[in-house]
Amino acid sequence: MSLRNKTIRNIIGVITAAVQMIAFTACDSLVYDDLEACPEGLRLRFVYDYNMEFANAFYSQVDCLTLLIYDKDGNYIATRTETTEALLSDENWRMDLDLPAGEYNLVAYGGMECPKASFAFRTEPSGATSMHDLNVYLKPELLTRPMGTELHHLYYGRLNVTVNPENTDYTEATVYMMKDTNDLRIVLQHTDGTPVDYNEFTYELTADNTLLGWNNDVIPTGVTTFMPYATGNAMAGIDGFTGNEVQAAYAEFSTSRFINGAADTRLTIRRASDGGEVLSIPLIRYLLLLKSDEEQFKNMKPQEFLDRESRWKMVFFLTGNLWSQTHIIINDWVVRINDIGI
Repeated sequence: MSLRNKTIRNIIGVITAAVQMIAFTACDSLVYDDLEACPEGLRLRFVYDYNMEFANAFYSQVDCLTLLIYDKDGNYIATRTETTEALLSDENWRMDLDLPAGEYNLVAYGGMECPKASFAFRTEPSGATSMHDLNVYLKPELLTRPMGTELHHLYYGRLNVTVNPENTDYTEATVYMMKDTNDLRIVLQHTDGTPVDYNEFTYELTADNTLLGWNNDVIPTGVTTFMPYATGNAMAGIDGFTGNEVQAAYAEFSTSRFINGAADTRLTIRRASDGGEVLSIPLIRYLLLLKSDEEQFKNMKPQEFLDRESRWKMVFFLTGNLWSQTHIIINDWVVRINDIGI
């Protein structure tokens, strides 16, 4: 073989080795859109069926997505986001991550990359932080307005997953998510059909739930007062005795995650005229009264019930100047009570 041919072969060998090293390096770390996809990694599906319908509502409710990637020890690797509405609403959409074989911890949030996001990272995830440093908080400026704020919904999911070194294709996995925000609508109605003017009352919801940890637990920071983002009057139907339309008052709240046993979560209604307290109830206890009314809920843990349900309706009945102690209605179910004033 001539010296010229040997030189050509050596050059080809060097080029081939360089290309293989580049390919290995690309596949040995998270690959971004401007690099060619590697033959190993994760293909993720996202599911939100932790609701009262037990049906996947991810594609109809989650409008932006943040995925944080950590190694098996919780060290930060990278962040991936998706805000394309057409992709997130497509049930066939999957997020592909090019990752080398190994064990990973993934934390996903829905609703934090949207323009109207109500929650933010207390410390932006980076190489200087670990998974256990992860906290998200409700933006305080949303709580200082004269009227309350309708929160942009927040969703959370976490997954520990392994990319198999023997797998020649993407490892498929599913990130199951839950909803961290709640909407509460209360209705005030006279039992005798007398109109209720919403301006005669003030309404507030107190809770300590504005900071959420890496595992989605509420981190106590102090009780926060949530004001209703909407109030008004609405017609509740025709009184069967008088034939008159029944005018009721309503108020709507938006708040963060409800925690079972949180005694500081209260709903309070006062007279606007003198600030006198008309009603103050431990809200969590009353929401949980609904749980036993249907067969399928009997074995459901209280916290699971609070997390699956996210839209609450409560109707209170007023007799004269006192709230009736006979019953309220929670999510269309009649709950008979005797200690409404506690």
